[in-house]
Amino acid sequence: MEIIEVNTKSRPSRVYCGEGAFAELGACVGGKEAFVVTDTNVQRLYGEQIARALPGAPVCAVPAGERHKNEKTLFKIFDAMLAAGVHRSAVLVALGGGVVGDMGGLAAALYMRGIRVVQVPTTLLAQVDSSVGGKTAIDYGGVKNVVGAFWQPDTVLCDPLFLHTLPPREIRCGLGEILKTGLLDAAVGEKLWASRGRLHDLAFLSEIAADCVRFKARVVAEDETEKSGVRKCLNLGHTTGHALELAYGRRSHGEYVLIGMWLESFIAEREGVCSPEHAQYVRDTVRLALPRIPAFRGARDCVRYALLDKKNSEKGAVSVLLSAGKGEYAERILPAARYADYLGILEERA
Repeated sequence: MEIIEVNTKSRPSRVYCGEGAFAELGACVGGKEAFVVTDTNVQRLYGEQIARALPGAPVCAVPAGERHKNEKTLFKIFDAMLAAGVHRSAVLVALGGGVVGDMGGLAAALYMRGIRVVQVPTTLLAQVDSSVGGKTAIDYGGVKNVVGAFWQPDTVLCDPLFLHTLPPREIRCGLGEILKTGLLDAAVGEKLWASRGRLHDLAFLSEIAADCVRFKARVVAEDETEKSGVRKCLNLGHTTGHALELAYGRRSHGEYVLIGMWLESFIAEREGVCSPEHAQYVRDTVRLALPRIPAFRGARDCVRYALLDKKNSEKGAVSVLLSAGKGEYAERILPAARYADYLGILEERA
């Protein structure tokens, strides 16, 4: 097990990565009152382990799935906290995937003006990305993550024991964020290509998860709240991915990030940000996890969802585009009509 420090100005965090991380939960709570937020799927699978780790702690199990990541569910968490008599000295334990982590983190940020939170991510995507860095949010008004706060966890416990119950689609979802890191960090990218036959090997995924956390920890420590712009690199593939996710649903967040990176490689090439060879490298990397890019009928219409994204400006859709060097990127603001034309690439089967 590795311990990775996330040295942010507001609150430094520790991330425990590897077997045995979950066993540290009781020590992380430190004898304080604990309140657990999870979802119905995780409660069914790991309810007994939760009870053993935190005897007597009240548990709020919310409905599973992105469509429940909204203000109604958030206030159900608040209702449960009030009913349990949770005090401001308590520790909220967010035990689940990205949806639980985002909502639990936001509940901790808001309840009594802020209480401590421990993140226990149970999906590959949450372990390599969303549980680290303090971004918390709910979806509102048809826009992803538009209501939220930066609220750093005290501790994050990334234990591979939870990966054994994930379906293949959830593994592919996590690979979306892992491959994104590989495109931003040369060392991670080289390891992925060298081990491309092991992308569904849980031992390898646990190892690469720690590499992804180390990379994100460096970025977040430098730019905790996306003020300087360094952290914006983590939005690679997300402008397009979020727009498609809102419009079409069904697929996982990570799959849409993969599709977003694939499309944005064409944008980077045609906008002169990168060479055709580097754009092809990006597409080849995406295909390690998603060999066939699906076609999307009416994809041009998704421009309206892209323009709602919180990252964008009044001038158009903001995309993070990889340039010639590994890890180097540029931002481009694309007027709506031009971005819609690029979305049209997805109307043809890749």
